[in-house]
Amino acid sequence: MSQQASLHPMLNVAIKAARAAGAIINRASMDLDILKINTKSPNDFVTEVDQAAEKVIIETLLQAYPDHGILAEESGREYGAKHSEFVWIIDPLDGTTNFIHGLPMYCVSIALAHRGVVQQAVVYDPTRNDLFYATKGRGAFLNDRRLRVSKRTRLSDALIGTGFPFRRGDNFKRYMKMFEAVMVECAGLRRPGAAALDLCYVAAGYYDAFFETGLQPWDVAAGSLIITEAGGLIGNFTGEADFLHQREVVAGSPKIYGQLVQILAPYTRVITAEEAEGDAKPADGKAAGKKKTADAAGVVAADAAAAPKKRAAVRIRKDELGGEGA
Repeated sequence: MSQQASLHPMLNVAIKAARAAGAIINRASMDLDILKINTKSPNDFVTEVDQAAEKVIIETLLQAYPDHGILAEESGREYGAKHSEFVWIIDPLDGTTNFIHGLPMYCVSIALAHRGVVQQAVVYDPTRNDLFYATKGRGAFLNDRRLRVSKRTRLSDALIGTGFPFRRGDNFKRYMKMFEAVMVECAGLRRPGAAALDLCYVAAGYYDAFFETGLQPWDVAAGSLIITEAGGLIGNFTGEADFLHQREVVAGSPKIYGQLVQILAPYTRVITAEEAEGDAKPADGKAAGKKKTADAAGVVAADAAAAPKKRAAVRIRKDELGGEGA
């Protein structure tokens, strides 16, 4: 029996939704000249394709599970049940800038969190028809192939993925310092421009690790489960599990992850509740606010805002990723 035939019912619905969104994206990629593009903020774009893909995902999910909640990049918490224990976390098109330019590196990302723990994850690359997916406790897969993180143990041999800051207000100088600190210690750095896909590349062993700042929950929720189910580790820059709302993430095979955390720990920056107030803005531009975002996703550590300014670097095991902030 193929792996596909024995998937969890909720994962099957997520795959159906991801493929429907991928079909919309593929059709639109054939005629980029007529694409309508809006600017959310400088260098941060949204297209009618993002919105159409998100619409079909939400419709597919709520048709099957009308009592579930939704946290989506373009519409925030506008759809779905507001206080459900089940929340779908959706990025309909991660890598919009690549898509606009015809660079075939973008994907659909869908995760399901239950009581704060990501249980199901799908990342679909429509250009390659590559389907990455995982169910908590049942492993991670690319199409029908089981995924495992790489076996490399030395950072000097490692290929590391990253993402450059691009929004106004991002701390470019801080990023350049950490970029240099990592670059001189590893075999190479890559920046394709779609974080959800980058995380899957860690799970598949294409990268040995990945780090980025400025990410939102929908960028990392699905990829985080796919990585841990492939035997990898994921956390914030000090190795703690509250990365989803801290806008910083590092992931990798266990040995490389530990070495990368040591390099990145000095660059960590605790996000306060006030700073997170602008997180997860719906399409109309009104801030959802951290409280609403956290309630919807069920995935933020309750004491994240009260975390100390200096935190010791710690290793996070796969079995520690449950509970709040996972």
